[in-house]
Amino acid sequence: MPINIVYNRPHLYDYQKQIIDSTARYTVTAASTKVGKTASHVVWLHEQSLQGKQGYNYWWVAPVYMQAKIAFTRLKDQLSARELYRFNNSNLTITTPTGTVIHFKSAEKPDNLYGEDVYAAVMDEFTRMRESAWFAMRSTLTKTKGKCKFIGNARGKGWGYKLGERAKNDDSGIWEFFKITAYDAVDAGLLDIAEIEDAKRTLPKEVFDELYLAIPSDNGTNPFGVPAIRNCIKPISNKTASCYGIDLAKSFDYTVIVGLDDDSNVCYFDRFQADWSVTKNKIMQLPKGIEKNIDATGVGDPIVEELQRLGSNVYGFKYSSQSKQQLMIGLQNAIQLGEVSILEGVMQDEMESFEFEYTRTGVKYNAPDGMHDDTVNALALARNIWKKRGTGIYNIV
Repeated sequence: MPINIVYNRPHLYDYQKQIIDSTARYTVTAASTKVGKTASHVVWLHEQSLQGKQGYNYWWVAPVYMQAKIAFTRLKDQLSARELYRFNNSNLTITTPTGTVIHFKSAEKPDNLYGEDVYAAVMDEFTRMRESAWFAMRSTLTKTKGKCKFIGNARGKGWGYKLGERAKNDDSGIWEFFKITAYDAVDAGLLDIAEIEDAKRTLPKEVFDELYLAIPSDNGTNPFGVPAIRNCIKPISNKTASCYGIDLAKSFDYTVIVGLDDDSNVCYFDRFQADWSVTKNKIMQLPKGIEKNIDATGVGDPIVEELQRLGSNVYGFKYSSQSKQQLMIGLQNAIQLGEVSILEGVMQDEMESFEFEYTRTGVKYNAPDGMHDDTVNALALARNIWKKRGTGIYNIV
């Protein structure tokens, strides 16, 4: 028996309507922060689901679980006839009155996105995902010929930027590109101009341009600069090490040992996953007279203490938001001045994918979700001790 549904679309600003009412199969939106891109696209996905048949799947995909949960909660809260819907708070699904199902998913493991037939999807903050998430998403839309909308902040000139350029230059009607700046939201009455101008005064220009003007920077959020990284690429040195930086494995990470010679060139490199006894033996086999700087944060603290008792000339570096920022600034200066070498392969890859993010508590340095930064940390620790070798003072307070 057919179900009659009375649906009243929530209030949307003109620039939001323009995007979600686009007839293009794929839309790519580069947007300022806090301009309502999530709110409008939740509306779009809900409307798509109401037009489907029982059992049809609709996906909201975000970089991590917590972001997917935010969108789930937002849609759940805005539904006026909630008694007609079924909510699964554990699986983050909403079953509509027509029997369609809206799933809110994480892109942390792109392989988990394969398999389903999806009739419409939103890729939220797609510029913070790996490209392989889009590959998986595209496969789910093949049989259904479903639509997909990409939304996110500008974030460098990686695959997300290239996708936007494709949409911008498409004349087939299949793709369409949109750009929303903070000033568009000010004109619409959504944001306060004084708040935007304050952000402009207090943030670095490249950060403001990306977050508020949707203008990607050449290096994205890489603190070192990709051209500077590539200028530092050299083969491994055949000289002896004058110091070592060691990043210990945590969960699925790798232990990495980097040795620098007297010229601050990498002369020793080891990256492995092993239990603590094997890791300890590898460190103990390094020359005892050479100083070693090891991450002593959290689980690393007792490990460093044990190595110090064994007399391995070890110093512990404890990470805090301040100390890691200063550590990375030291490596950044060395790279931009060409004063340290970088190896091709995994070290270069991790250096180029490494990123920083401005938060309420300061600058956060990390690898993108699902990727590693162990070689970056080990090189930074090595450079830190190289600059201070012989002084016995290595940790930054």
